[in-house]
Amino acid sequence: MATAGLRGLTHRAVDAAAGLPAGSTSYYFRTRSALISACYLRLAELSVADADRWEADHGRPSDLDSAAGALAALLHHWLTAARDRQLARFELSLEATRRPELRADLQTAGLAARSRATALLAALGAPRPAPAADLLVAWTDGLLYDQLAGALAATRPLPDVTELTTVVRRMLEAALST
Repeated sequence: MATAGLRGLTHRAVDAAAGLPAGSTSYYFRTRSALISACYLRLAELSVADADRWEADHGRPSDLDSAAGALAALLHHWLTAARDRQLARFELSLEATRRPELRADLQTAGLAARSRATALLAALGAPRPAPAADLLVAWTDGLLYDQLAGALAATRPLPDVTELTTVVRRMLEAALST
């Protein structure tokens, strides 16, 4: 999906990419909607695993500086090593706006991200962590989208972790004051 768009996501293409015999994917995911749904849920699962892995390696962020560093490192990972996954996620998110049968998976993934952001902001002392989490998730997705697919994405370098930490710190400070 990251290279060919949603039109490139077919049962046959998945079989070929996975080195499976033709028809294997359609055995598990009978319809195109089922295949798209499975992809979206897997991408969301991988994003949560990225955050879990960072937390396991570095501990749960407990103050503004550690939270900014943690989120910046995660964003940097998503902008570099997991770039294709983020592009695919945006592709699938747009498709879910046009296909009601996919909307529930988009909502499930979005609620998981907001739950995690709410817990982080509550731990940092946000007076209203849930509304602040909505903003933080929106800003994070906006930053990812702008850097990967925005109007200037092809002509400017990706920010490094230091730059991202500065931006994320501002986002967290704004969210905490909400």
